[in-house]
Amino acid sequence: MSLKQQRGFTLLEMLIVVAISFVLAAVTAISYVPLMQQQRVTEAYNTTLTTMRRARDQAAGDMRTYVVQFTAPGTITVTQSLSATSTCQIPPTGTVLVTATLPTDITFHVETGVPTSATTAPVTPDQFGTASSPFDLDIGNNAGQSYVCFNPDGTATDQVGNISNGVVYMGRPGDLYSSRAITLWGSTGRIRGWRLYNVSGVNTWRQQ
Repeated sequence: MSLKQQRGFTLLEMLIVVAISFVLAAVTAISYVPLMQQQRVTEAYNTTLTTMRRARDQAAGDMRTYVVQFTAPGTITVTQSLSATSTCQIPPTGTVLVTATLPTDITFHVETGVPTSATTAPVTPDQFGTASSPFDLDIGNNAGQSYVCFNPDGTATDQVGNISNGVVYMGRPGDLYSSRAITLWGSTGRIRGWRLYNVSGVNTWRQQ
C-alpha cells in the first residue's frame, strides 16, 4: 500500500501571495484617487448649481425674495429677505432655507491660467468679468459682490434693485483643470454651468 504525501503552503509561498495582494491593493488605490477627486469636484459644482436654482424657484413659488450668499472657502447660504420695502435685505434676517458646503478639498477661488478677458478669445464664462474674484455677482454695478437676490418675478438683483449678472468660480486649489464656473443672467434668472478644458493648448471654458 503506497503512502500519499500531503503538502501545504510553505511560509515563503504565503509571503509571496501576501506581497502580491498588497501590490494589487496599492495599484487599485492609486488609480482610484483621481476618480474620487473628480467626483468631489462634480459634487461641489452640482451643489452650487442646485442651491442657486432652488433659491430662484423658491422665490417664485413663495412670492418672496431670497438671498444667496457665498462665503469662502466653501459655504453657500440661502436666506429669506424680510425687507419691509420689498427690496433685497442685506444682511437678510429671515428664515434660512438652506446652508450648503463644498467638499473640504474644493473651494471657491480662481486658478491662475483661466481666461481673464471678457472680449478677446478665450473669454470668461458668458463673457462676464475678468476672473479677478471667485465671486463676481454684480458686474457693472458692484464688481466682486458675493451675494445675489432672487425675486418673485424671476429676476436676480443686487441690494438696490440693479439687475445682477455674474459668475462664481470653484475648483481644487492647484489643479487648473478642476476649475468650474456658474454664471447668472439677472434679467431672466438663467443659471448655466461651465468647465475649463485644454483645447489645442488653449484654456477654454465650455458650457456643461
